[in-house]
Parts: sequence; structure tokens; C-alpha cells
Amino acid sequence: MSPVSVGRRIRAAVGAAGELMITLGAVIALFAVYSVWWTDLVADRQTAQQAARLRAGWSAPPPAGGRARSAGAVGFLHVPALGRGNEVLIRAGTGADVLDTGVAGLYEAPYRSAMPWDPVGNVTLAAHRDGHGARFHDLDRLGPGDPVVIETDDHWYVYRVDGVLPQTSPDDTGVIAPVPERSPYTRPGRYLTLTTCTPVYTSLYRLVVWGSLQRVEPVDARRTPPPELTA
Repeated sequence: MSPVSVGRRIRAAVGAAGELMITLGAVIALFAVYSVWWTDLVADRQTAQQAARLRAGWSAPPPAGGRARSAGAVGFLHVPALGRGNEVLIRAGTGADVLDTGVAGLYEAPYRSAMPWDPVGNVTLAAHRDGHGARFHDLDRLGPGDPVVIETDDHWYVYRVDGVLPQTSPDDTGVIAPVPERSPYTRPGRYLTLTTCTPVYTSLYRLVVWGSLQRVEPVDARRTPPPELTA
């Protein structure tokens, strides 16, 4: 076989391999987009069902002795900076069985999250940034002074963002401690900590947002939201 023929065959093989790699890359990219879109769709359906059940329970007459506090669905997180109409269901737990349903999960370890109604403590929440509802996709929009509201069956808990940690290790568990490390706080109080993965489409690091409770408002018969959610 002449050197010219060998060269042609080599160029043909390289060209075919290059086309195969381009095709494979396109397939992988399309699969990633499809996976994110599909998990978002499934999570939206799941969380809509859970939210409807919770609100239906709230609207039912309370039993004698008052409504019992649940360790499952707790309420809703409202973050105006993430856009009007943003409402995130809050549930206990941060495992895939919880977060993949499109909710914000209350940490249970290494520090158990406080509840909004506790007289002191840190309410610590995690949610996906991409896929599975991506409830905290735009969490990096939050900055000091932004309001964050938790809605329960009987009260609105209004927090103000005091600090943001743009990036830290997933092993930096001190950021969700009762008095969170690296936060603006130095003594026990009523705090809120929101965490998610960063940068987007990775799980390399964690983004952390800290807030403190400003006031508590009772829920009226019409469930009129506080002004922070209507501005």
C-alpha cells in the first residue's frame, strides 16, 4: 500500500472518530438538558400536590386542643428577590427523597434545625440549585437587607438577610450551627440559614445566606401576606 493510500485512510479514520466524538458530545449535552428539564417537571408536580395537601389541612377546622405541629411539611418559604410568586414548600430532611421532590429541607444533622416558632435557634434549609425544581437556583441574588418570609399555619415569620458566604466547602458544617460560624452573629438568636450548591450545575461548593428574625405576624382569616411580599 502506497504512503498516499495510508495517509488517506488515516485521515478518514481521524475524521470519523472526530464526528463520533462530536455526536457523542451532543447526545450527552442533550441528555443533561433533558434530565434537568424532566426532574424539574416531576418535582413541580410532586411539590404542588404536597403544597395543596398542606393548605387543605390548614383550612380545615382545627381539632380540639389546637392543631398539632408536624415534623413533615412545615410551611412555605417566600423569597421576594427570587421573583414574584416564589413559594417553596418546607419539609423536614435533606435527603434525596425529600429535596428531589422540589422542596426546601430542614437539616437534621449534624445540627438539627430549629423551627420558626422556637424561642431561639437557627432555622436551616437546603434546596437544589439545578434540577429537581431548582428552588434555590437564583439564591445568589440575595444580599444584605433583603426580606425572607416563612409562612406557617398561624404566623408569618419575617427575616432580614444579614450576610452571604458566596462559597465554602460542603464539609463546612459550622455554617448551619445554632450560632452559625462565619456569620455576622456572635450569640444565640432567632436565625435563618439557606444553603445550596455553587457554582451552578455543580456540587463543588456551597453558597450560604444568613438572616435574622425581625418580627412575627399572626395570620388573619384572609391570610393577608406581610408588606414584604406585596411590595
